[in-house]
Amino acid sequence: MRKQFSDSPSSARFMMKEIDLSRLPQHIAIIMDGNGRWAERHAMGRILGHKKGAESVRTAVRTCGRIGIRYLTLYAFSMENWLRPKDEVSALLNLLKEYLENEVQEMMDQDIRLVAIGNLDSLGEPIRGKLDEVSARTSGNQGMVVTLALSYGGRDEIVAAVRRMVSDGLAGKINPEKVTKELFADYLYTAGLSDPDLLIRTGGEYRISNFLLWQMAYTEFYFTEILWPDFGERHLLKAVDDYQKRERRFGRTSEQLKT
Repeated sequence: MRKQFSDSPSSARFMMKEIDLSRLPQHIAIIMDGNGRWAERHAMGRILGHKKGAESVRTAVRTCGRIGIRYLTLYAFSMENWLRPKDEVSALLNLLKEYLENEVQEMMDQDIRLVAIGNLDSLGEPIRGKLDEVSARTSGNQGMVVTLALSYGGRDEIVAAVRRMVSDGLAGKINPEKVTKELFADYLYTAGLSDPDLLIRTGGEYRISNFLLWQMAYTEFYFTEILWPDFGERHLLKAVDDYQKRERRFGRTSEQLKT
């Protein structure tokens, strides 16, 4: 089954490339890069760039929900982002709180479940409290799972998982001889979530910036020069269309996939 999409009513109308709804990536992860540069190009302050970027988050969530993506993970605030100027960090956290307050009803209406991963305690109150509140309210929803990576770093996640495993090992809860990749994955923040099938990075950079290092062993990467505030429905669908043209072999040959 194939379906054609046009851009959202708030933007220029475009005829979308056809998307095969039977071959969608189950899990899309996005590194949302370029808010600051977008603001500079438009002679605005960086904070306004982040506010514009929040609109693109809303578009991405709605688009993924509409076409049937099961999991969407957004790299919203990295461990390294704490090194930014204090006023910018404060503004980012305030925007996050506003986003949660403004979008929770739509999450309920669209049957979306919100999950947060990362060193969440470092966010402090009231951000952590609001996250817990929205996560609890949406916990029974059965539709798309939207995961926000907050105060997140891939290496930190792996170190934290190792610490928990060592602790359980010393307590006799696990046998070191029985440790497997699957068991290790259960100690990660993303336990219970499938690994990303497609990573999208906006803003023209070609790196994964300490994001989901363990989980992206076989993820397909899609890089675009489009800055995040300009990344709309048609851009996301283009990334999905590109993904569908690739052959995912997972170490096997093309001939093996045909049998």
